[in-house]
Amino acid sequence: MNDPTPPPSVSTRERNRNRALLILIVAVFFGSAIVAGALRFSGWRPAGMKNHGELLQPPGDLRQVVPRLVEGGEYHWNPAERTWRIVVAPPPECAEACVTLSHDLDKVWRLFGHNADHVHILWVGTPPQGALRNRVWNVIEPAPALSAELPGVDEGGAAGAPVYVVDPNGFVILRYAPGFDPGHLRTDMARLLKLK
Repeated sequence: MNDPTPPPSVSTRERNRNRALLILIVAVFFGSAIVAGALRFSGWRPAGMKNHGELLQPPGDLRQVVPRLVEGGEYHWNPAERTWRIVVAPPPECAEACVTLSHDLDKVWRLFGHNADHVHILWVGTPPQGALRNRVWNVIEPAPALSAELPGVDEGGAAGAPVYVVDPNGFVILRYAPGFDPGHLRTDMARLLKLK
């Protein structure tokens, strides 16, 4: 019933070649996993994955703050609407730099295309003469509770104003120093708008 013929023997050379191939496959698999782990734990990230704004740790919490609109009424965060906010908190002496910033923010907002309706611009205090406003601008009254959650809000002056990104829930997650590149804000916001 059993087949009495022994299985064909494998030559030593072929057996060594097969073992070397198996070791090479295991080394490539585990080697790439080790390299990926080392990169991950060293903090390295591809350039396309880095944000340009300063990531706030911990983020400012505006959920309990209800800003008052200059025109009257309150501005509610409404997380269900999935609306992101760009908050500008200029110092009183910011004039020409803030006019330029208003034009830059309008360009950035327009470049969002079909996602532009998911972004509001909140300007804290009275905009300077000549500032460009679009339909998603909301001018809100300065409030100590609001300023307390915006780190570095006093920086700037005549050089410009800091700009903040607030997520749909009311957390201040990114900060841009006065005089920042508006293209960096656009890039960061475009990534955030993809998170739905």
